[in-house]
Amino acid sequence: MSVPTQTPGSDRVVPPTAARRVEFISLSHLNPSTELEPIPTRGIDLAYFRRYVRTLEEAGYDYTLLPYGSSSADSFVVASAVGQLTERIRPIVAVRPNTAFPLVVAQQLATLDQLTEGRAVVHLISGGNDAEQARQGDYLPKERRYARTSEFIELLRRAWTETASFSHRGEFYRFDGFGPGFRPYGDTIPISIGGQSDEAFEIGGRQADVFSFWGEPLADIRAQIERVHAIADAADRPRPRIWVTFRPIIDRTDQLAWRKAYDYAEKIGATFQKGAYGRQQLIGKDAPQNVGSQRALEFASRSEVYDRALWTRTAAVTNAGGASTALVGTPETVAAAIVDYIDVGADLVSIRGYDTLADARDYGRYVLPLVRQELAQREATGQRGTLQADHPGAFAPGFDADALAGAR
Repeated sequence: MSVPTQTPGSDRVVPPTAARRVEFISLSHLNPSTELEPIPTRGIDLAYFRRYVRTLEEAGYDYTLLPYGSSSADSFVVASAVGQLTERIRPIVAVRPNTAFPLVVAQQLATLDQLTEGRAVVHLISGGNDAEQARQGDYLPKERRYARTSEFIELLRRAWTETASFSHRGEFYRFDGFGPGFRPYGDTIPISIGGQSDEAFEIGGRQADVFSFWGEPLADIRAQIERVHAIADAADRPRPRIWVTFRPIIDRTDQLAWRKAYDYAEKIGATFQKGAYGRQQLIGKDAPQNVGSQRALEFASRSEVYDRALWTRTAAVTNAGGASTALVGTPETVAAAIVDYIDVGADLVSIRGYDTLADARDYGRYVLPLVRQELAQREATGQRGTLQADHPGAFAPGFDADALAGAR
């Protein structure tokens, strides 16, 4: 376990890297199947979906991600439904550049943005698994997929902003006399990029509005943020906002939370071994190709617990298939851990649970208000509150997750 010489937040000084404004993201689920209790279905339970989206809005989330997979529901159609079922939440549409022509995607996004009065966001997935890409006819090697994403971003923005028709001759796309395209509700639509490869950092730093990470130890996230910022600075463009994703496991006491976490890991691991939950069928059990998953497994091999509350066993038992690192503890401990990441520069925080609907509700009741209260305290006084100092989690002397969980 990584233990700093001083618990983050034990002094009152707000670090200069800390984000002042933070927004929360969740992921919309289409049916009640979970990694804890998989239900054999690929369909949409409309009543459940409506309840889930309404829960996110009532819980105070700012965004919801609509994921994309070759055998999942179409992210654009689902995002349009979210836009009409909510008044405030911004739908983030996951898009793979291999699946549609960029000018068509620009038109779809602008239409969604008009229908939601400026709430649309797009998250571009270049693709980290060759087999999954091949399922929809994409055989480009990984490094070329990122080059295609770069050209894709350029064309999205031109389609939204050019005032006259234009033609294009690129490595991946060519067309004649397009435009002017259909405009967004406002000036543009935010573009998010994720990934841990060198190519992802270059494109994200030079072109993205948002760069997304999975939950990693604080020191590593800090270094990754600095890398993205340096690339953006060198390109003389605004620094991307930083999006970090966690899978919190909370309960009334730290002891109950750690017991729950160990129980969850056992159930999730069994589900993964059976390939019984949706996207896990696409992930496979061989060594992952994408760098983010490789990093998650390397962290897990070194330690199960990092910093205040980061737990890696959930990544280990799923072969780091997607966002899978947890934050474990009471709502106060988990909120303090989230603030630790805000302090190193994260200003978009995605939290989604394993008991999906119940967790979305509980985070809204018990975690989001604590984080927002801490930020309001800082805004009003220029100093930290006591949240981080009062809830050390794994920074506490003698902390032992196994003992708390009653593990043998």
